[in-house]
Amino acid sequence: MAKPKPLRVAKVSIGGKQPVFILGPCVIESEKFVWRMANKIVQVCTAEDVDFIFKASYDKANRTSVHSFRGIGVHDGCEILWAIGRELKVPVTTDVHSPAEAEIAGEKIDMLQIPAFLCRQTDLLCAAAKTDRPINVKKGQFLAPWDVRNIAEKLTAFGNSQFCFTERGTMFGYNNLVADMRSLYWMRQAGYRVIFDATHSVQRPGGAGDSTSGDGILAPVLARAAMAAGCDGIFMEVHENPRRALSDGPNQIPLSDLPKHLRMLKAIHASVS
Repeated sequence: MAKPKPLRVAKVSIGGKQPVFILGPCVIESEKFVWRMANKIVQVCTAEDVDFIFKASYDKANRTSVHSFRGIGVHDGCEILWAIGRELKVPVTTDVHSPAEAEIAGEKIDMLQIPAFLCRQTDLLCAAAKTDRPINVKKGQFLAPWDVRNIAEKLTAFGNSQFCFTERGTMFGYNNLVADMRSLYWMRQAGYRVIFDATHSVQRPGGAGDSTSGDGILAPVLARAAMAAGCDGIFMEVHENPRRALSDGPNQIPLSDLPKHLRMLKAIHASVS
């Protein structure tokens, strides 16, 4: 199948000549925190000359425990992300969990993200498609690479062909995931734009009993492998102090390490493209 046209997200192109990086903390822990993270990541990406989309969730609707921190809510979260995008001149993305949230986020957010557990929810896909925003669909841990064709057909049927898929690991027994690099090849061969999610691919879902654990030290390793295997970009959650993160701390990479990872990933992309 012919290579798809690049997916335009504001000033960034997914599937163009340069790799795209989707970067940011797992969740908006506070307005002050997310502004600080956005400013620092913009500084790093500007210095390293990379194209990136800022990501942060206003709500983590699938936390393991009822006691876990979820976020600040769709209205406040989207307002903050919109302000970040406008002031820092960077595209922003966040995940949506219901048709109502998709409609709200569609007014402020440059690219909507469909969570992996909700990737086959037809009503959610329809609502996201109707916003006319670009859409990033996280491939469910329970799906084979070729199964994304059905999701693509839904989005296209709903009038939106501006979408990409993100590989984020596949269920591998209990409390574990495995990243199959063949998935990137197969999805791209099928004609889709493909991102690799390095940080969620190293999760151990429910591995800590009442929370998810993970092997964050391996996230850059998998990112390098994915870039070498061929993908259009890398998704990595970044935190200034992962040990104190309110969500997915074990999987996020330290902000201080981001420059060296970006340099390495850019070099790998240049050598295989």
